[in-house]
Amino acid sequence: MKFTNLILSTITIFGLYSCSSDDTIPNEEEVITTVIYELAPVEGGENVTFTFEDLDLTGSNPPVITNGVLQENTTYTGALMLQNKANGEVEDVNLEIIEEDEDHQLFYIETSENLTINYTDSDENGNPLGIETTLTTGDAEENIDLTIVLRHLPNKLTSTAKEGDITGVGGETEADVTFSINVQ
Repeated sequence: MKFTNLILSTITIFGLYSCSSDDTIPNEEEVITTVIYELAPVEGGENVTFTFEDLDLTGSNPPVITNGVLQENTTYTGALMLQNKANGEVEDVNLEIIEEDEDHQLFYIETSENLTINYTDSDENGNPLGIETTLTTGDAEENIDLTIVLRHLPNKLTSTAKEGDITGVGGETEADVTFSINVQ
């Protein structure tokens, strides 16, 4: 009996020392198969939807990308939807991004001065998040690339992150898609 108690005490003590308070459960990277950027003209008109979908995630099938045409000199409200359809069901990844908003930021990288994108949402600390935006077009121009990047654990305190510039923010890229925009 004493021997059994000694073994149980040893196991308990060993177990307590092997689990430090610094042990954390790693956060799994979000699986994102679908990116939808919905733009609604502020002054009214038809919405424009950009979609990127890569259901197999392996690269054996190319992603399906739907680009769009925007009106010149127009402001749009933007809503980004991130989804995981890999298991045949639609999982709303936005819910996890919003729940962990301090750990995520979306960056919008445009190749033209004829597009201006501003954040209209923020995390709990007032730093940009990027699910909700405004996009303003300038003069007519074709083949503008708009790249949308989701970063996990970026340094949101840098001046570049606060301005929506991905330069030097670090973190891990969880999504990186590029759309082609024509402004007419």
